[in-house]
Amino acid sequence: MSPDDIELSIVMPCLNEAETLATCIGKAMAYLEDSGIRGEVVIGDNGSTDGSREIALQCGARVVDVPSKGYGSALMGAIRSARGTYVIMGDSDDSYDFSDLGAFVDRLREGFDLVMGNRFEGGIAKGAMPFAHRYLGNPVLSFVGRIFFGGKIRDYHCGLRGFRQDIVDRLNLQCTGMEFASEMVVKASISKLRIAEVPTSLSPDGRSRPPHLRTWRDGWRHLRFLLLYSPRWLFLIPGTALMLIGLGWMLALQRGPIRVMDVALDTNTMLYAGAAVVIGFQAVNFAVFTRIYAIQEGFLPPNPALERLYHFVTLEVGLVVGALITAAGVVGSAYALQLWADEEFGSLSYPSSLRVVIPSVIAIMIGLQTIFSSFFLSFLGLNQKRVSD
Repeated sequence: MSPDDIELSIVMPCLNEAETLATCIGKAMAYLEDSGIRGEVVIGDNGSTDGSREIALQCGARVVDVPSKGYGSALMGAIRSARGTYVIMGDSDDSYDFSDLGAFVDRLREGFDLVMGNRFEGGIAKGAMPFAHRYLGNPVLSFVGRIFFGGKIRDYHCGLRGFRQDIVDRLNLQCTGMEFASEMVVKASISKLRIAEVPTSLSPDGRSRPPHLRTWRDGWRHLRFLLLYSPRWLFLIPGTALMLIGLGWMLALQRGPIRVMDVALDTNTMLYAGAAVVIGFQAVNFAVFTRIYAIQEGFLPPNPALERLYHFVTLEVGLVVGALITAAGVVGSAYALQLWADEEFGSLSYPSSLRVVIPSVIAIMIGLQTIFSSFFLSFLGLNQKRVSD
């Protein structure tokens, strides 16, 4: 069979899977034969020492040696070597049924770019998924993924999924570990690809040894990935909220103490509110910096809003705005100094003086940060123009 004749490549990662690999390959081969689909089975071997490589060859699979360690590395090595128009990937631990792939192929033939399996709809056999994964990890991380990136995917981490081979280069997948599963869905969602979800079953791991997955470590790596790929939720939204809350409290306390039940809130609270404004402003800056850097490095697709921002908020605009805010803080500080001079530089009524000093200091800090941030954004803009040229 020539490469041009292959419609479907069934891909599996492998690291010492001698107990279950032959079963998985056998089911995949049986599906190809029964369905009449021209296909191949490709094994991405990650350095097995238990004879898995030889087993795969004996079963008729094509083996790709992947020296770079990690679940994602093993899969990407096999995926890049796959010759089919469509690719279906799944773990080689006999937890997924490779003899029942019809729903995936049907959706791919309908024009969907990515077809995800949904184990919660297809059925999870007793003992197939740990309690923490089934009722905490997968539902929570899938919910976070839907909130951050949109879409309706209910099972972000199902290892059985199909996709068009030609989307691999477009997605620029780079994760080498278990978070590879999240990266594929996130980038497909960001890139507005057509995504479908089909029910699939999950059986208990067929191996006698523990799985490679580590619950808390890999769960954190998935969550970390979702956060890093969403500067909006990591920096922009929390930063904006902090700024608004801090500014609201500062304005409210500017007129005098506020009583909340039996507690009197005064200038100490105003100081913390000012800190919230500064921290929030820094977080918003980080959101912009991170987004621009991610776009330039190819981690995220171009953002039209940022393009418009570069045309509207130039270095000169940022410098003027920053200078005005700083000047307002300097004027406020001068007024506070005058109040002190009126008292012949003696003792002050601190609640009254701090209502002038705190906003003035915050204004100077925000103004100078605006100036520095404008220079940094201008520097990033030079790199962006170089990349676009």
